[in-house]
Amino acid sequence: MKQDRDLEAVVRQRIRGLRVARGWSLDELAGRSLLSPSTLSRIETGHRRIALDQMAAIARALGATIDQLVEPEGDDDVVIRPQQHPERGITTWVLSRGSGQTVAKMRITRAVPADLRVHPGRDWFTVLSGTIELRLGERTIMVETNEAAEFSTMVPHAFGAHGGPAEVLCILDHEGERSHLDPELKS
Repeated sequence: MKQDRDLEAVVRQRIRGLRVARGWSLDELAGRSLLSPSTLSRIETGHRRIALDQMAAIARALGATIDQLVEPEGDDDVVIRPQQHPERGITTWVLSRGSGQTVAKMRITRAVPADLRVHPGRDWFTVLSGTIELRLGERTIMVETNEAAEFSTMVPHAFGAHGGPAEVLCILDHEGERSHLDPELKS
């Protein structure tokens, strides 16, 4: 099966790459993984198939997971393209998702919406350029370039650009992502 051989080649390449990146010899990885240097050499060169228990030991020794070793090589697009929502006055670049949080860059052109919202959790953002007007309940707070804000999202809140477009880098939990990044919701 070609797919299995391709995956094995990727795993072998990753094992060798991680070992070399750490500056380890085959002997050093062997000592850390409790495998013989000759076994590791044959695995790396493709002269031996790698068993699951060997892969687990090697991954652990290299500070990786089996998932990371077998993750498919994708030719996924590495460019993060903006999601434009002109009707909302927001353009979003989702930079990463995982472990219950989303990191996103947002370009905000709209003023603060009149409708303040609540959702469970906390929001955090830092202003990269411009000024953000943050409404928290009855308070209005101006957050300027190189300043950050962090607040409970159980307080009714909304934010928008003040005096021209602004860009922010934000970290949102699941509810914050749904509330602020979901185009169906008008945050």
